[in-house]
Amino acid sequence: MQTVGNITGYIDLAQILLYVFWLFFAGLIWYLVMENHREGYPMESSSSGRAVVKGFPIPEPKTFLLEGGKSVTVPDLTRKEPAYNAVASNPSSGAPIEPRGDAMTAAVGAGAYASREDVPERTSHGVPLIQPLRVASDFTVAHQDVDPRGLPVMGGDGKQGGTVKDIWIDSAEMMFRYLEVEIDGGRTVLLPTTFSLIRRNQVEVHAIYARHFAAVPALKNPDQVTKLEEEKISAYYGGGTLYADVHRSEPLI
Repeated sequence: MQTVGNITGYIDLAQILLYVFWLFFAGLIWYLVMENHREGYPMESSSSGRAVVKGFPIPEPKTFLLEGGKSVTVPDLTRKEPAYNAVASNPSSGAPIEPRGDAMTAAVGAGAYASREDVPERTSHGVPLIQPLRVASDFTVAHQDVDPRGLPVMGGDGKQGGTVKDIWIDSAEMMFRYLEVEIDGGRTVLLPTTFSLIRRNQVEVHAIYARHFAAVPALKNPDQVTKLEEEKISAYYGGGTLYADVHRSEPLI
């Protein structure tokens, strides 16, 4: 005699659950692949130039609401990219690129950067995250560390490029992000601490030479640095590691 509702006597429930899991896992992979394709599109082709790619496997554009009432739509098939300041060293696919014009500001290779918002990054209280100590007066240099203010800044050529005027602190990470360097003419530029070596008698910078400090990207506000300015400044020093001297971009052997 059969029991009403005894479906396991007629159906292999374990096999059905296995199939359901396979379908779920395949759907999860498909979703992750589609979402992963929201960034980096439209793509560019080395043979035909800019190529607008949409449809399979690119997801339909989705709009995300950001803090402050702003929004961003990705993928953005209408966005315009800045001019590409580099050319391929030879016609073959995948050939190395060489910057056009001033390699230090070409924004390619070692000096490439992301086009972030041209606004300062802010804390949860709405104040700029990175500020000089003359503004963030609640912070100071630990007594056991070297205070670089007033020390000369020496470039990779051994010549003085300027003098440290102030230090910029990241109040969230509680660490110094930039040294403010005063150069000839009284103008100041920022030097990322990651590109500097602070000694007791001087600050050394290997990435660029003394003459290059004059061309470090400037700030719109002397007491604030925007996310885009941070990108450009770091990219300038990064570009110097390869382009500050013509011999740096040559083969080592």
